[in-house]
Amino acid sequence: MITAFSSLSPGGRRNFTDTLRAENAGAVLLAIGTVMALIWANSPWRDSYTDLSGTVVGPASLHLNLSVAEWATDGLLTIFFFVVGLELKREFVTGQLRNPATAAVPIIAAVGGMITPAAVYALVNMTHGGPSMGGWAIPVATDIAFAVAVLTLFGRRLPIALRAFLLTLAVVDDLLGIVVIAVLYAEGLAFGWLGAAVLTIGLLTVLTRRNVTAWILVPLAVLAWACMHRSGVHATIAGVLTGFTVPALAADGQGRSMAERWEHRWRPVSAGLAVPVFALFAAGVSLSPDALATTLTEPAAQGVILGLVIGKPLGIMLATFCLVTLTRAALDRTVAWLDLFAVTVVSGIGFTVALLIGELSFAPGAPQSGPVKAGILIGSLTSAVIGGLLLTWRSRAYRDQGDAVGGDPALGAAEGHQVEGPPERREDIGGATL
Repeated sequence: MITAFSSLSPGGRRNFTDTLRAENAGAVLLAIGTVMALIWANSPWRDSYTDLSGTVVGPASLHLNLSVAEWATDGLLTIFFFVVGLELKREFVTGQLRNPATAAVPIIAAVGGMITPAAVYALVNMTHGGPSMGGWAIPVATDIAFAVAVLTLFGRRLPIALRAFLLTLAVVDDLLGIVVIAVLYAEGLAFGWLGAAVLTIGLLTVLTRRNVTAWILVPLAVLAWACMHRSGVHATIAGVLTGFTVPALAADGQGRSMAERWEHRWRPVSAGLAVPVFALFAAGVSLSPDALATTLTEPAAQGVILGLVIGKPLGIMLATFCLVTLTRAALDRTVAWLDLFAVTVVSGIGFTVALLIGELSFAPGAPQSGPVKAGILIGSLTSAVIGGLLLTWRSRAYRDQGDAVGGDPALGAAEGHQVEGPPERREDIGGATL
């Protein structure tokens, strides 16, 4: 007999969690959380949304009497940053970032992709007298789940090197965004609590290398989070540092490292719970005509939109072009500059980290708070639409090219027959290629 809503079988659970590990699934759930927030915040029941977001939960004696929205931001989002920490650790130890020569292009590109949108934001606000300069860091972040999902959906025939570039770029982008959060948004530092957090994380480092059971490690990780929260540094930083404590090299007799196993285990929690719930309580802004008019006239929102849509691709393209032109680095032989431009437009999808930085830059009651969130949504959606159209165009070019050379759509790229080829200089020095 078939029972509705019965518990999943072991195989069903594996299939479900494997689905949540896919970038596309994470992006879909994030989009669902965002749409639910927008519908709820603009419905006749908008007051219940505000009341629930502001409901305080937690013991005041431990300074953990946070609102539901703050628990989503400071608590659940820490799981997302823990997974980011695991990704970064693996990239630095065994991935693209372990070799400085190989990592040079995406690192420089990521730096350019942060400086230029910040400069665009600052320029827009300076023309209005600089009333909202504190939000300059909002448009610097790329949402890896959305960006990779758009690339996967619309750029299926593009060279695989582009996906590797976007992933590495987004990882470096996340790292730089984390540094910005840790350095610029620490308030009222309590060095005693900060020291306790560091000591707890140090203990985690020792225990993870001895393969101590997770039932001991998880409470310690929660303790590190609580201490970091009390210290004045944003609590999500504890998630990143905890991820860094996990070994990224497989021990003798093990096929996979602990970092790989833990990322495999925790990514479904991040993609299926933490990030969608955060979006549900962070993206609820009014979309009334008056609110949209305010968004389009608010300097902070203008800076965010232009920073994401124009600043991001411009910064990445300029940084990459200068690196290729002025050094002996080169584009991968399968990648055309038009392909790269399409990917840089997609990198303007800044959502999860952008919303977090937006909340840290402007308090919920600030006049810029709502317009900035709306600006993030508008800028990210615009980048996704334009990037999707460009990727579709480039994908069709590779399809036609593949038909012309006899079948496989990827054959042209694999053999170096390109519609819009990269520069003639193609030295591959020290692995410093894109």
